[in-house]
Amino acid sequence: MGHWTLEDIQWDRFDPSKVDGDLIKVIKAAALVEKNGRDYARYLQEVFADDPEFVKDAWIWGDEEVQHGDALGRWAELADPDFDFQTAFADFAATIKLPEQVDRSVRGSKTGELVSRCLVECGTSSMYSALAKASDEPVLRQICQKIAADELRHYKLFYSYEKRYLNREKIGRWKRFWVAMGRARETEDDELAYAYYAANHNGDGPYDRKAYNTKYAARIYAYYELGHVERATAMAFKAIGFKPHGRLSKILARATFALMRHRARRGQAVEARAAAAA
Repeated sequence: MGHWTLEDIQWDRFDPSKVDGDLIKVIKAAALVEKNGRDYARYLQEVFADDPEFVKDAWIWGDEEVQHGDALGRWAELADPDFDFQTAFADFAATIKLPEQVDRSVRGSKTGELVSRCLVECGTSSMYSALAKASDEPVLRQICQKIAADELRHYKLFYSYEKRYLNREKIGRWKRFWVAMGRARETEDDELAYAYYAANHNGDGPYDRKAYNTKYAARIYAYYELGHVERATAMAFKAIGFKPHGRLSKILARATFALMRHRARRGQAVEARAAAAA
């Protein structure tokens, strides 16, 4: 069950004077997504049902993801006493559903599924590293550092399985690349947008995917530095089979970082205009 528990967090060091309002909103949404880890673990267990070693590791991974959600949710309730983590999560879990009773990956192969998992883990490790650096609140910084380390370890776990399955399935680099691109595009789907809505705006009006994607992007992308994106890109390239620190990786990282900055500024501008018109 991982290398830390909620009891290892120094909750008594919580400092409300160092809580950032925008960061609270991001953490609330992240808590809901992480808490849903057991559904993801169940899906992976169905896809890899004939691999008992992976099934065991997937369940441990799911438990660790749930712990991430519990830690972030507890911190969010300290930072915002009006936030009800369990109620928000119940809404999120009832709305965002994974495929059930499957016998193969939605990525087309087990190697593709593992590439997808690697992409998610390198992205989340970099995200929590960025949030840890951005936060002045000591408890949140500790939580994010621990989660970032866990996500890096999870990346290594899934990458080790990817290499094993790649030897069997012989999935080429470009096919793995398109799997990764497909998974990256899913950041625009309902999971993150609805998590942001359920955590921060449920009751403010009907859910609108585009609007809440914009609100989420306005905040989360503002916390990244170029180094976080370069690190995530290099790890993604390694999982795909491309040179991790080559010229193409650096070009893509800089382009991605520029796009993230643009989306953060655009989202902030949209919210500023809405506030002025209210």
